[in-house]
Amino acid sequence: MSNATTSLGLVPVIIADIYELAGRFREYGEAVAQTVGQTQARWQVMSAASAEPHTVPQIARVLGVTRQNVQRIADLLVAEGSAQYQGNPDHRASPHLALTRRGRTALDALTKAAGGYHARLARRLSPAGAVSIQRGLRRLLEALTDTDPLNPGK
Repeated sequence: MSNATTSLGLVPVIIADIYELAGRFREYGEAVAQTVGQTQARWQVMSAASAEPHTVPQIARVLGVTRQNVQRIADLLVAEGSAQYQGNPDHRASPHLALTRRGRTALDALTKAAGGYHARLARRLSPAGAVSIQRGLRRLLEALTDTDPLNPGK
């Protein structure tokens, strides 16, 4: 059996495992977020806006969700004072979403709440295993980026 045949047989299994993993991480994220009075969706949007301001469409692309869903959450975060819209010199109609001090405090609480779970999970993985998983996921993401689902030639 060739490497291509082996890979072809494993791709559907890998995809199914990733969907299962994503579901479990969503459940975990929701449980952790609830401990500090947040939701996983708000946590994801705050996290995406934390490093540097991004527009709502940029955040939606990163998270793989609809712009409308991110817009709804961003508006709620702004209304409660956890985020603010800032001017975007590249696109006047699409402002950046930036966390306020209140939003950073909430994100810090979420990060701290997740820390214990992350530590327990890390203890179940060897350092080499964790590195291998991360590298494999990055390679898969690169392959997805380079493969057009509608064009069999790519």
